[in-house]
Amino acid sequence: MSSFAVGPTPATLLVFVPLLPLMMAAALLPKACRATVIALAPWTALPALAAVPLCSGTSVDLPWLLLGARLGLDDIGQVFLFFTAALWLIAGSYSRHYLKTDENPARYFAFYLLAMAGNLGLIVAEDALSFYLFFALMSFSSYGLIVHRRSADALRAGRVYIALVILGEVLMFAGLMTAAWQTGTVYIEPMAASIRSDLVIALLVAAFGIKAGALPLHVWLPLAHPVAPVPASAVLSGTMIKAGLLGWLRFLPLGTVALPEWSAVFVTAGLAAAVFGVLVGLLQDQSKTVLAYSSISQMGFMTVCIGIGMAAPDAWPMCLSAVLLYALHHAFAKGTLFLGVGVAAASGKDTVQRWLVGSGLSFAAMALAGLPMTSGAIAKSALSSLSGYLWPDGISLMLSMLAIGTTLLMARFLYLVWPRGKHESPIAAGLWIPWTFALLAVAL
Repeated sequence: MSSFAVGPTPATLLVFVPLLPLMMAAALLPKACRATVIALAPWTALPALAAVPLCSGTSVDLPWLLLGARLGLDDIGQVFLFFTAALWLIAGSYSRHYLKTDENPARYFAFYLLAMAGNLGLIVAEDALSFYLFFALMSFSSYGLIVHRRSADALRAGRVYIALVILGEVLMFAGLMTAAWQTGTVYIEPMAASIRSDLVIALLVAAFGIKAGALPLHVWLPLAHPVAPVPASAVLSGTMIKAGLLGWLRFLPLGTVALPEWSAVFVTAGLAAAVFGVLVGLLQDQSKTVLAYSSISQMGFMTVCIGIGMAAPDAWPMCLSAVLLYALHHAFAKGTLFLGVGVAAASGKDTVQRWLVGSGLSFAAMALAGLPMTSGAIAKSALSSLSGYLWPDGISLMLSMLAIGTTLLMARFLYLVWPRGKHESPIAAGLWIPWTFALLAVAL
């Protein structure tokens, strides 16, 4: 256990993971600083990226903060912090050009930085109260990203979203406080290992299920994504939706005790979400709405994996590896597809340029669909290998059918988004350079 001390130590770096975005958000208040802060905003994710290799196994206690806050980085946190920080950096760089002609970029970046601070902070939080506060910061500040354009559809999506956020925060607070009272600790690891109450599990499953887009709590997703700015949709679907998944991984007693009833709930809900997302997504006429329903479907796969681990605690290490691999793959693939929507819309009339953009979109779509030689194929293979632990024939058949469904969904997306070349000028470097890095992340 490390103690916080001033200096270039891993503990100091860990503190700056959420602190730097918060400081940059505060620096937006003076008008004279706004241009500089907006230029530097994407790079506030760099301490988080640096912490991935440098802070492994590090913990820092802050006894003067809250009820005794603790920040740390374990194996799960390393994976989540890597793809989360990378996608926030890429989307932030993309945002600078995307918002270039916006009437109020400072407002957008204020909410952007606050949401980033919450998203990064909850990953390194090792006590329940810090996790809750960072989760709330991310959730409430994301409202500003969703309603940024202030259109009637955006405000309606914002109302639905904020209502579910408030419900989720109430359920989470009740669940975490009850768990702390029952287990006698506010620290996540010993708390999760001791949770046995069905009431606590139900509260946490519902609270985190709202953010994860679990049925029937998914309704904010297809409303929010079409109205939010493209880079905001990229982080909403690529990283923030997985905060719900991380909540399940952190607080449910996974790998310690068999929970067959809850396993059935997770597997059934996951398969239902996977099917629902494909069937409804195929009927949509907007590319970003198709991607929103795709996120519901893909999160269903990860929900199934958690359900398998609940039924077979001995298999949990394999289940966890599959979940982390799938989350990593989905974060980059889905973030790339959302950013690609903006790139396609900005494409010029040059035929070569349009086909390059179309090829990039096709590559990311094929990865999400799980075609051979892609990250999606590896992730879905890892998930399929676990089906032998629970309903082997049924789950294997369902996963195979859903893979076909996802391929059709991606074909629908490509049909809707394919570059039409409506602009005279070529795509701005501020859009295609970050998108290229996102494509490289999918490939590597």
